[in-house]
Amino acid sequence: RAWFSCHFFRAVLLVSRMDNPGAASSRPQITHVIFDLDGLLLDTESLYTLCTQKILDRYGKTYDWPLKTRVMGRKPLDAAGFIVDALELPISAEEFHTELYSLLGELFPDAEMMPGGKALIKHFHTCGIPLAVATSSATSSYKLKVSMKMDTFSCFGHTVCSDDPDVKHGKPAPDIYLVAASRFESIPKSNTNVLVFEDAPNGVAAAKAAGMTCVMVPDQRTDPEKCKQADKVLSSLELLDLTEWGLPPLK
Repeated sequence: RAWFSCHFFRAVLLVSRMDNPGAASSRPQITHVIFDLDGLLLDTESLYTLCTQKILDRYGKTYDWPLKTRVMGRKPLDAAGFIVDALELPISAEEFHTELYSLLGELFPDAEMMPGGKALIKHFHTCGIPLAVATSSATSSYKLKVSMKMDTFSCFGHTVCSDDPDVKHGKPAPDIYLVAASRFESIPKSNTNVLVFEDAPNGVAAAKAAGMTCVMVPDQRTDPEKCKQADKVLSSLELLDLTEWGLPPLK
């Protein structure tokens, strides 16, 4: 019944747009969806902050929000190097990265889903909308993060991680989203038909550089000026109006 309802809604919407082109929404018709992971679907950003600060305490440094927002979305080793350089730490990026992920590895499996994420993923999957994850996490970290949540993450057709050989540059470069879009079984007619969900300014910049449509769910501390690139900004995935994007509403 749910599958029929989803497809009936989309068929009615398509006919309505054909009959009344002047009344069509200014939003592009969404056919594919890509999700970021950390801070958007999983509450892992607090874990990154906790473990990063634990390392920095030895050097009398603070991992404050202005620095964190410049790090979010970067590839892991790139992020480590950015922190080491910004805070002038007496260790290498590799040493920082190794210690950080040793601490994080014990915590990742217990990361909680963010509000609204699970219901939205299940809804898209039921409606037959192709889904992918594009994450700055390395493959090993991604597997740990979702290991206890496969009932949800099995809904995704594919995942692209930052250590994928085809991802030459991390966010804010568009590489990871372009690669994710190219791997759908049915390729989108246009990148504007791909809806990306992001939480970080670097991720939004990557999605827009890829020519995609982007909904941002930022941390409440994010500077509003850094949210302006997004097509829509929400405080929670639970507040998403799917009909605004020509998608079947959540029941």
